[in-house]
Amino acid sequence: MTTEANSSLHFIRQIVADDLKSNKHNGRVVTRFPPEPNGYLHIGHAKAICLDFGMALENNGECHLRMDDTNPVKEDVEYIDSITADVRWLGFDWGKHFYFASDCFGQMYDACEELIRKGKAYVCALSQDDWKDYRGAPPAPGKESPWRNRPVEESLDLFHRMRAGEFADGTLCVRARIDMASPNLHLRDPVIYRILHSDHPHTGDKWCVYPTYDFAHPLEDAYESITHSLCTLEFEVHRPLYDWVIDNLDHLPSRPRQYEFARLNLTYTVMSKRRLLELVQEGRVNGWDDPRMPTICGMRRRGYTPESIRNFAEVIGVTKYESLTDVALLEHCVRNDLNLRAPRRMAVLNPLKLVIDNFPEGQTDEFDAVNNPEDAAAGTRKVKFSRELFIERDDFMENPPKKFFRLAPGQEVRLKYACLVKCTHVVKNDAGEIVEVHCTYDPASRGGNSPDGRKVKGTIHWVSAPHAIKAQVRLYDRLFTVEDPMAQAAAEGKDYRDYLNPHSLEIVTGLCEPALADAQPGDRVQFERIGYFSIDPDAQPGKLAINRTTTLKDSWSKMTEKA
Repeated sequence: MTTEANSSLHFIRQIVADDLKSNKHNGRVVTRFPPEPNGYLHIGHAKAICLDFGMALENNGECHLRMDDTNPVKEDVEYIDSITADVRWLGFDWGKHFYFASDCFGQMYDACEELIRKGKAYVCALSQDDWKDYRGAPPAPGKESPWRNRPVEESLDLFHRMRAGEFADGTLCVRARIDMASPNLHLRDPVIYRILHSDHPHTGDKWCVYPTYDFAHPLEDAYESITHSLCTLEFEVHRPLYDWVIDNLDHLPSRPRQYEFARLNLTYTVMSKRRLLELVQEGRVNGWDDPRMPTICGMRRRGYTPESIRNFAEVIGVTKYESLTDVALLEHCVRNDLNLRAPRRMAVLNPLKLVIDNFPEGQTDEFDAVNNPEDAAAGTRKVKFSRELFIERDDFMENPPKKFFRLAPGQEVRLKYACLVKCTHVVKNDAGEIVEVHCTYDPASRGGNSPDGRKVKGTIHWVSAPHAIKAQVRLYDRLFTVEDPMAQAAAEGKDYRDYLNPHSLEIVTGLCEPALADAQPGDRVQFERIGYFSIDPDAQPGKLAINRTTTLKDSWSKMTEKA
């Protein structure tokens, strides 16, 4: 799989290219995507997925999908299933290389025992709070644990008894014996094994001691012979510990190396799995796949395509510098992709009745409508036309300003694909609200042409009243009202949830042309002059549910043009 920008040489591509040139790994490129199955993947993970699998694909290598399941307290089969589904949907395949960290727990236990035997690790009885207090903070050195110099045989005995289940959670742990004066807190005798009496989603009750992520991660890479272990930048300070584990164990099948790149930060959202879980659990969104969520399943439900997300990941590139990416760029990539593939349909979301007085009552006509002007092979469809239509309420003004080129008293517009109509009068209710607009049409303007060459600047869309089908249309907008909710909350002493957008979801009853009657869940369309939409999985025969994917307005493209 390739993208249009594969020729761009970001620093990870350069590293891989240099390693291949020097035959550093005997011409092999082996990467891995190692999610923790404690939540649903989001757009930030999508960037990592595209990089991990992309580097392997571009260099005839392999990418492993690995569940980094070292914490049974927070992990669940639901998350494992969702992760595999999301990676496949993005267009990637791991083949036979699907792994669980938990499959290596026996080897990891042996590795920990090896470090204890070498005097490189010891069993510590400090509580978690005391351990953090002893660790201290730079520039002052930490304090050594009272059990740091515990005899090797005593630590081995306690470790074996930990494994046998003799001790309660939190009473003992195994710590690497490194350097309590290190300026890097991760090297101040970090915990590498702890007691957790909790069933594991993959291994059940087989284990009651579990390796920490920092200990397991380098071992997993070594066992799988990973050549390029790609991590986000927050793991840069963890790399010395990664290297220490590799350097202090014998007989590992490989000596992997970790490389870091900047994570994705996106405007008008939060990218922390913990924060996203809060939004779900508190009912502030309708589950992990709510189309307002930055989760991959939420974006899939909203109507985003895997191609657009892969292209977005390529466009934003890979750097070593943290930045905030405008969500408008993501929407631009989605819009560009859907413009080429989404069939056009007409729908009215805020209907106003239009009556054509000189069109025969009870008569139905049909006009040819283009399915997609960007795709000649898409052909045309028939749209039904009648005396009574619906138009968008915003397409009519009784007292319009100058340069209002839509419908107004005495003004002529083109009904797309159909004909020219001129407004003659309106009908109002007792409250003075316009409930009907009356027009006459020019029979010679069939297809929307001007028969005598007169200029008609306005073109509006419509649906035939007797043929329209109803749909619940969900108009999704940004989840937050500010660009960086976490940073602004910290600056203003507020909670990030204070900036949730109360108008992030509005539901209206739309009227659609009959061609939507056969639409299937997941189908994507462009409602002409409105935006891109997707049929929701909730849709049922006779109960059409449609999600707005994105508007037609491309603000990011306009910003770049001005720049």
